[in-house]
Amino acid sequence: MSTRSPLLSLVALLAALALAPASAGASSPPTSPGVPPPGANDPSCRSTTHPEPVVLVHGTFEDMTTNWTELAPVLEASGYCVWALDYGNRGTGEIVQSAKTLKTFVAHVLAVTHAARVDIVGHSQGGMMPRWYIKFLGGAAHVDDVVGLAPSNHGTTNPLAPPLGQAGCVSCAEQTAGSPFLTRLNAGDETPGAVSYTQIETRYDEVVTPYTSAFLAGPAAQTTNVLVQDDCPADVSDHVGLAYDPIAAQWVLNALSRPGPADPAFRPSC
Repeated sequence: MSTRSPLLSLVALLAALALAPASAGASSPPTSPGVPPPGANDPSCRSTTHPEPVVLVHGTFEDMTTNWTELAPVLEASGYCVWALDYGNRGTGEIVQSAKTLKTFVAHVLAVTHAARVDIVGHSQGGMMPRWYIKFLGGAAHVDDVVGLAPSNHGTTNPLAPPLGQAGCVSCAEQTAGSPFLTRLNAGDETPGAVSYTQIETRYDEVVTPYTSAFLAGPAAQTTNVLVQDDCPADVSDHVGLAYDPIAAQWVLNALSRPGPADPAFRPSC
């Protein structure tokens, strides 16, 4: 019988998940932060069809290399200019500081591309953290869409999140349901600014618990909450796998291709 503590087991599991491909069809990605995923960070990219660059924001324990090996090339093939960044010591640092890193990166993308605004697609913390940038750091003027894949918008009730915070993952503690950080983020308007918000979640999310904590309260014209099993009940993607899920990718493309958030009447191919 193993004597490894539950905390160390979860740390090892999350590290393994972060460094492993999430689908049988994916090739093994590089494991070093700082390597853009395929199709991303080309400063010469311009799109007349999709003039707003798409910024990909990874999740906790992830980096742009591991999180976006499949979605980045899908977006590029669909005619989008794709950008990705690393932040916060693999997303474990203080979330406010990570939001400041995102602010700097978006300013760089806008300066390079001369675009008026960007779209943001984020996984887990990367779907939630941009809301701090929008709400408190002036991001509402620079962001058109935020699309979250299993975003930790209201945190998690997973009992191991606080111990991970004590073990050095500051953002893990901040993503605990009811934390001071999330209380401030979600006070008042959850969908501020002239920004469209799409949350895409899986019933089988074992990290953001309950899975409904991913969803946001907002006007229908501005906010769409998607549970992938509502249309595709056989989809068994978990928290990590949702970033690699072709059904979730269809929802991402729908959200980015139209004014406002994803169309609630959209029906993906299962």
